[in-house]
Amino acid sequence: MARRRQLYEGKAKILFEGPEPGTLVQYFKDDATAFNAQKKGTITGKGVLNNRISEFLMTKLAEINIPTHFIRRLNMREQLIKEVEIIPIEVVVRNIAAGSIAQRLGIPEGTRLPRSIVEYYYKNDALGDPMVAEEHITAFGWATPPDMDDIVHLTLRINDFLTGLFLGVGITLVDFKLEFGRLYENEEMRIVLADEISPDNCRLWDAKTNEKMDKDRFRRDLGKIEEAYQEVARRLGILPEAGSRDMKGPETMQ
Repeated sequence: MARRRQLYEGKAKILFEGPEPGTLVQYFKDDATAFNAQKKGTITGKGVLNNRISEFLMTKLAEINIPTHFIRRLNMREQLIKEVEIIPIEVVVRNIAAGSIAQRLGIPEGTRLPRSIVEYYYKNDALGDPMVAEEHITAFGWATPPDMDDIVHLTLRINDFLTGLFLGVGITLVDFKLEFGRLYENEEMRIVLADEISPDNCRLWDAKTNEKMDKDRFRRDLGKIEEAYQEVARRLGILPEAGSRDMKGPETMQ
């Protein structure tokens, strides 16, 4: 098989040209970064687990009519996705104070917020992904007011659904990051959920003990990072069918 043309490489994923027009292949790496890539490392098997977890969650969201870029999983580390025009905004939903909001506002970590808070960050590594307001987003043309209406509506629905789904397996959804894109089909445009949903971009705590089950274990040098990702997959019932022997992934990418 001819090597696919690489289109983009990010911190945790690589995008390749897809087999059909309008499609891409998304490859999940084991690379881990934190603090705007100031800290780097490898979490063995992370790409395999995130591929499966994101597939599972995207599929569940599609079942409640949340439009996504996901088409199907291809193998242990790759999935076929629709090509979208990414909106350069990270949408962060916070249900419980943790991370930057706790630091910025002096709120003790673990404090349940009076209501879910939605924040926006401009996707720009050179600037450190600064927080922005909806006024910035619409003024600079990153998204239109109708785009933002769709994004907020979808974001709140996703939060409600995922909060319940995770709670059902004993996990608290503390906060998470979403990305959206514009999907052009038949001369029509709609906003769809893109990127991934995994322990890389969600804060997930054990509902009883508040033990961290996400990338904060890497950020804060807490250890047992691989085990935490595996536990999330186990509780969701989606550990890789081929077992740990496939966790390191292929030596070369086709």
